[in-house]
Amino acid sequence: MTTAVTRPLTVTARIDTVDAAPVDTAPAPAAYTATVYMNTAPHNFDGYQLGHPLAEATRRDGSPLRLVFHASDRIRTHEGAADAAYTVGNHQGPDDNGQTWPNDIRSVSTGDVIKVTGPDHWIVHLSVDPTGFSAVPEPTALVNLAGTRAAPRRR
Repeated sequence: MTTAVTRPLTVTARIDTVDAAPVDTAPAPAAYTATVYMNTAPHNFDGYQLGHPLAEATRRDGSPLRLVFHASDRIRTHEGAADAAYTVGNHQGPDDNGQTWPNDIRSVSTGDVIKVTGPDHWIVHLSVDPTGFSAVPEPTALVNLAGTRAAPRRR
């Protein structure tokens, strides 16, 4: 014996809207963020040593100065991002967001430390050496120079 079953009517409709904005589904580009810590110890240009006091470079309003570099053929590692930050920190162009190094902060030099956060969220601290960079532990002697934005210029 068979039993009749009634099914509800189903309507399928396609609705095209002209005023709907397209959705940007492209992922944000992978980026490295660099923060420069200026070495304020006497004889700091001899190189960074654990325990040297460091002052974070800041913007005019006191907010941290963060340099951003998109991962590319040019920048593929934390060291590549540190090198790009060194270049910007020596007034040789902007970061990938168009930000340049402030004129009232001394240039990035041997003895300073660059903190680089990669797209993988790994954080590496690199001291600026006479020829390249060396990985160092996270600095603990951070100072806030009252009344100034970063390490004073050397004369």
